[in-house]
Amino acid sequence: SIEGFHLNARELPSSDSRTLINGLRADYAIAPDRFIGLSYGQVPRSEAPYVQAAPGGLGPATIIENGREGLGFWNAYLKLSPVKALPGLWIAADYARQRNGRINMRATGGRIEIGHAFSKTPWMPTLSYSYQRFSGDDPDTPELERFDPLFYDGGQNGWASGTNGAFVYINSNIRAHKVTLATMPSPRDILTFRYANVSADQLRSPIQFGQGTRPILGPNGVGVVTGVESHPLSDDILLEYTHVLSANIYLSAGVGHSWIGRGQREAASAPTSDWTGAFANIVFRY
Repeated sequence: SIEGFHLNARELPSSDSRTLINGLRADYAIAPDRFIGLSYGQVPRSEAPYVQAAPGGLGPATIIENGREGLGFWNAYLKLSPVKALPGLWIAADYARQRNGRINMRATGGRIEIGHAFSKTPWMPTLSYSYQRFSGDDPDTPELERFDPLFYDGGQNGWASGTNGAFVYINSNIRAHKVTLATMPSPRDILTFRYANVSADQLRSPIQFGQGTRPILGPNGVGVVTGVESHPLSDDILLEYTHVLSANIYLSAGVGHSWIGRGQREAASAPTSDWTGAFANIVFRY
């Protein structure tokens, strides 16, 4: 299949970036849930700013007004069953490149995943491991390498980097190892365990939008840095339970805990504690 797309997201009026995205996608279905594809897009208009690390990581980050405008990107992706004798085994991969000559931007992002669905085992468990990386801006180069996640899916079944941490980190300047075990105790019940190890891709470079800018005492006196000075950000676990009430309604609940990594602790201006969170909701699909 081949399709064109034109995206104009309905953003909050208070933070509308006026971003337009035009592009094409070509997708070939090999079998149910097995495919290869390629997409390409351009951003002809946007007021979204970009943030760039200071030279050498010393100093406040620079805000580039309308940085997203003129961005071009392409994304190759696949999901395959590499062994015919093991139909439950799959390998998935995504790779994206972003370029914007107007502001000297070159960024990359991607993920590789391997998993197996044990459909003939009680509770039908599915176990998978993935590694994903979204480039951060190298403070030692004049180019901007910070990946723009655009309108990414931050859900746990999508592109979230971490569990509780996914509420803090956007997919930029991030690396994440993820392990997921999903089981079905009954046809209406799903129990899922997730673990994520999240770290920074580049040191002294914005993790989110520049939060964490702070003074430090260096060999040449007091300076300012943005980002973290050690890679580890968090180790997250999340236990989720879903009960299907009907074809359109389901109950979902979960509890998660995050151990704050060295990078976050060092960057904090006050003593920090690990994060614990829980949720419960009823979802109506229509």
